[in-house]
Amino acid sequence: MGLTMVTVELRDLAKSHKPYEAPFLVDTGAVDCLVPASKLKRAGIKPEGRSVYELADGTPVEHDYGFARVSFMGAETVAQVIFGPENADPILGVVALDNTGIGVDPRSKKLRKMTAKALK
Repeated sequence: MGLTMVTVELRDLAKSHKPYEAPFLVDTGAVDCLVPASKLKRAGIKPEGRSVYELADGTPVEHDYGFARVSFMGAETVAQVIFGPENADPILGVVALDNTGIGVDPRSKKLRKMTAKALK
């Protein structure tokens, strides 16, 4: 699949800090979102735990994670966000997509709002 980008705004849950906004790579192979750690901290998002993640090449890495309000295309959800390395490009994971009912059209590679969320 080609690269799909979308502008995303991340905020702390209380909306007490200035949000972080940037173009994110939409990655349907990634479960969670990922953002450079300093950007999350500046937006008031705090680490809540630590977990092991698998890179595309199969290498396991350990990162902190936290929770943030994730807004894009007029939709908002709360999702787990990985405190990534400083040189990482921001990634929008599939949980945030599913939670908002937004998917990637396989033909056009563009994001589109689903008519309804599946309950089955």
